[in-house]
Amino acid sequence: MEKVEQSLIEPIREVNLHSSKWNIDHLINQFLLLLETFFIKKGILLLLVGFLLGRALILAKLTPFGLPFFAVVYLIKRDKAPLALIGLIVGAATISLGNAALTFTVALGFLVAFKIGEKWIKNEMKALPFFVGIILGAGKLAEAFISSKQLAVYDIMMVGVQASLAFILTLIFLQSIPLFTFHKRRQLLKTEEIVCLIILLASIMTGTIGWKIYDLSLEHIMSRYLVLVFSFIAGATVGSTVGVVTGLIFSLASVSSFYHMSLLAFSGVLGGLLKEGKKLGVSLGLFIATLLIGMYGEGVGSLKLTLMETAGAILLFLFTPQNLTSRLAKYIPGTPEHTAEQQKYMRKMRDVTAQRVSQFSHVFQALSHSFSQVDIFPDDHEEEREMDYFMSHVTAKTCQTCFKKEQCWAKNFNTTYAYMEQIIHDMDRNDGNVSLKLSRDWEKHCSRTKKVYETIGQELTFYQANQKLKKKVQESRKLVADQLQGVSEVMGNFAKEIQRERENYYKQEEQIIEAIQGFGVEIEQVEIFSLEPGNVDIEITVPFSNGHGECEKLIAPMLSDILGESIIVKKEDYEEYSNGVCHAVFRSSKPFTVETGVAHAAKDGGLVSGDSHSTIELGFGKFAVAISDGMGNGERAHYESKETLQLLQKILQSGIEEKLAIKSVNSILSLRTTDEIFSTLDLAMIDLKNASANFLKIGSTPSFIKRGKKIIKIQASNLPIGILQEFEVDVVSEQLKSGDLLIMMSDGVFEGPKHVENYDLWMKRKLLELETDDPQEVADLILEEVIRSRSEMIDDDMTVMVAKIKHNTPKWASIPIQKLKRQA
Repeated sequence: MEKVEQSLIEPIREVNLHSSKWNIDHLINQFLLLLETFFIKKGILLLLVGFLLGRALILAKLTPFGLPFFAVVYLIKRDKAPLALIGLIVGAATISLGNAALTFTVALGFLVAFKIGEKWIKNEMKALPFFVGIILGAGKLAEAFISSKQLAVYDIMMVGVQASLAFILTLIFLQSIPLFTFHKRRQLLKTEEIVCLIILLASIMTGTIGWKIYDLSLEHIMSRYLVLVFSFIAGATVGSTVGVVTGLIFSLASVSSFYHMSLLAFSGVLGGLLKEGKKLGVSLGLFIATLLIGMYGEGVGSLKLTLMETAGAILLFLFTPQNLTSRLAKYIPGTPEHTAEQQKYMRKMRDVTAQRVSQFSHVFQALSHSFSQVDIFPDDHEEEREMDYFMSHVTAKTCQTCFKKEQCWAKNFNTTYAYMEQIIHDMDRNDGNVSLKLSRDWEKHCSRTKKVYETIGQELTFYQANQKLKKKVQESRKLVADQLQGVSEVMGNFAKEIQRERENYYKQEEQIIEAIQGFGVEIEQVEIFSLEPGNVDIEITVPFSNGHGECEKLIAPMLSDILGESIIVKKEDYEEYSNGVCHAVFRSSKPFTVETGVAHAAKDGGLVSGDSHSTIELGFGKFAVAISDGMGNGERAHYESKETLQLLQKILQSGIEEKLAIKSVNSILSLRTTDEIFSTLDLAMIDLKNASANFLKIGSTPSFIKRGKKIIKIQASNLPIGILQEFEVDVVSEQLKSGDLLIMMSDGVFEGPKHVENYDLWMKRKLLELETDDPQEVADLILEEVIRSRSEMIDDDMTVMVAKIKHNTPKWASIPIQKLKRQA
């Protein structure tokens, strides 16, 4: 009872704790959502921005911000344009009523002109800056003429400056205002959009010039706060850019603010450099910059006042919610938040892809299961039913028109049925013949014996063909089921590979660079793709040094000692020009390697041999050696054997297991043509990790393994490829050792020696007499011995392949360096 109560109480306590946390987060999110709805969806933010831009000035006289802002809002968010216009008029009214009237008039003129020109405008966004520049220029020109009754050169020049500024500001606002109007944004910010956003924010803050709180200038506090935020989010580069741009805008608005550009730019650099210290580090950067630059301020207030303004900006920055800065950082390239967002997106895409591949794998598996379900519910009476159908077909052609029909099938049904059943079985087993005794008895019973025999013979032909077709269909279904299962397994493994996330090896890359450069070898870049034991994959960029082999002689041995396993140079790409570089790929070396040699000769010394051979290096640590012998000689036999090996290579490289690969090749070749063209296949699959080998011999001659003074024979009995649609592949496994020689040959070599009764003994003796273990020399000597034994006559195509198994020892010994920690 106590256990039951405890199990009931504990979950309730956990639920309460999580519920309270969720409620706090939920309340914060609801509050942010309400603010977002109020300011962005309702358009209040545009009203406030319009108010500040309406009173923003350049050189204490020019007001080029109003019309560009209204025009862009009208184009992007037409329903919120009235709010923006109200904000602009109210802001302009704080400067003067004439300025407010001019703002309203220019906006009205823009609406009229834009409506009229809408019919001929193809691209409104491209045309908008021209409309704004022309309308604002015309309005300012009219204002200058009305106020002074004449136009001076200075007035025309200033109108041109304002029109140009309006044109440029319209382009800037088109990039930046959508960031305020759309409450949902998923794309990252471009560099141009970041700069435009900074210009917009600085322009908005110029509307606060002259506002003071206890003698503290609000524009100074807000500009330094802006630099703090961007330095904290994006580092020194963006921070200094924000400082320069903001300072430049303020210096245009008020010449007295020119020295603040240096302060803001220096603050952005220092704050960004101290970004690792979080908010306190960035704040310290602004404080130091204020101290250093503030000492040189002349005529802009005391150092104490400047420090107090900085303190106000820092206080405002420290109270800025982390959630706000994190959300903004997601859209700025180069920030950790943006990288995490991109990785999240890539992980989602990867998982979706893996899920689709996995679904396809399940589809193929289901299809395989469906094809393999032959006769799930076997019918015990199927044989009797088929006999009845057979008998009915025979009697329809013979007994239906016979005068003794009533006597045979009505009065003596069982006897007649038994006789005919026995006749059918006899003719089926004895190629259409019936035993003498049964023939005599049937002649006594039936008056149409010859007609019955002929009809049964005809029906047997159809019956046997039908049975053969059924068997072929069943074999084909089984083969398709096996192939679909193989494809399903390959796709399932591929889905798992997709889901394996590439790890970040920043620390390990730095350790490798430090270790190798500490040894005196110069390298430029290291990229680690995998540190899995036995599957290391590293790319290193080194200065080009005329190909003296530094990668193989120095870097690979160093990596071998660092990683604790043998590393080799897989590939080197040289950029052959002065001061170029070399890109080297380093991979784990397999414990074993295979060296091959081949010798072949065509029949009668011809150019085209019916034999084909291939060595296939598969991607999962396996090495395949194969010989195929096409039936006969010449081009057709060569085509068949070559086609067999090409099909096998493609299927093996896809990852399908070798037995199923051979079955697939067999089915393709047997179904492709009705000609009796067959091929043998001798395949050895060697695992380079442990030197184990699987031999699959399809109609081929024996192979031999020479291990010192010992000869091991490898033999299996399978029909050649293409004869049967369905057959079982016998696999012979053998553990190879370093130094072993594997000798594979076609029948022209094995059965080639003349006047030899036992080919096995002759071949074993010749192999034992060999004094070399070089694969190419062994292949040449065997072929030469066979040709000599036939008085230098080549009566058949001959091919010998020799593979030597060796320990994979690197050419250069490892150089001891500090070990690397694989796990970060």
